[in-house]
Amino acid sequence: MREHDSYGSTTMRGKRRKFDDDDPTFVKRGRIEPALKEDPDLPEEGDRWSTWDGALHGPEPRPDWVRTEYGAVDTELGMLKTGKEADVFLVRRAVPGTDKISMLAAKRYRDGDHRMFHRDAGYLEGRRVRRSREMRAMSNRTAFGKEMISGQWSAAEFGALGRLWEIGRESDLVCVPYPVQLIGTELMMEFIGDWETGEAAPRLAQVRADPDQLADLWRQMTDALSVLARAQVAHGDLSPYNTMVHNGRLVMIDLPQIVDVIANPRGGEFIARDVRNVANWFRSRGLTIDEDELIERLHFEAGLR
Repeated sequence: MREHDSYGSTTMRGKRRKFDDDDPTFVKRGRIEPALKEDPDLPEEGDRWSTWDGALHGPEPRPDWVRTEYGAVDTELGMLKTGKEADVFLVRRAVPGTDKISMLAAKRYRDGDHRMFHRDAGYLEGRRVRRSREMRAMSNRTAFGKEMISGQWSAAEFGALGRLWEIGRESDLVCVPYPVQLIGTELMMEFIGDWETGEAAPRLAQVRADPDQLADLWRQMTDALSVLARAQVAHGDLSPYNTMVHNGRLVMIDLPQIVDVIANPRGGEFIARDVRNVANWFRSRGLTIDEDELIERLHFEAGLR
């Protein structure tokens, strides 16, 4: 995957770009809740001990920058973006007294009382839970059911990132942030951007590319879409606002709504919508694209034809 040039002290300069949402509002909030600061077991520096112990972990072999030491501490540096279902914070995880530092994006899904569920139904088709009680609660949008759905979003994104990261490591055809860990509805993943300044990489929608660069980014996009189709999934909400460009590489982000295109009766529609969303952006910048041919090919690769 990617190499990070700096593991040094992080400073925040200027207005950071949002991580993975098209919400134009930038909000910066405080650090981890003040109540935690009253805990006598907190570390002398930072906001809390690392939550690595007890979390679900990303795929192995892990990148060497992942901090697994129990003595590491987390310091929250502010909010990267606010979105409809989750907020993303920038967290520095470091081993005190050493240069062992990693920069993480901590995505925290809102609880059932604060999330918007207007988009859930279509994406959740084809996902199943074992207990009929839980399925009924999700269908009826009870408080318990909303918590179940929130947990499904975070678990689905963690699983999708892990699967695609492994494919990308082997094939170099798709690029996603490495999923470091999952605890409940908090997903911590690789921060895509400048680790020294805390500046997030630009989203595709912000990139001003020359014709050659534009063609290369479209090639990367079609490669990634092909990888998803062959894995029989669709991003589900792909757009120029939830893909990033870092050191010339297209990085797919924001995957909680990933769709199993075989189990979901609308799977083919999600593939087509993803293609049209990104094709329109590239076409508006002068690139000639046959999106119908691409959709047909992806449907075939996914086993839908």
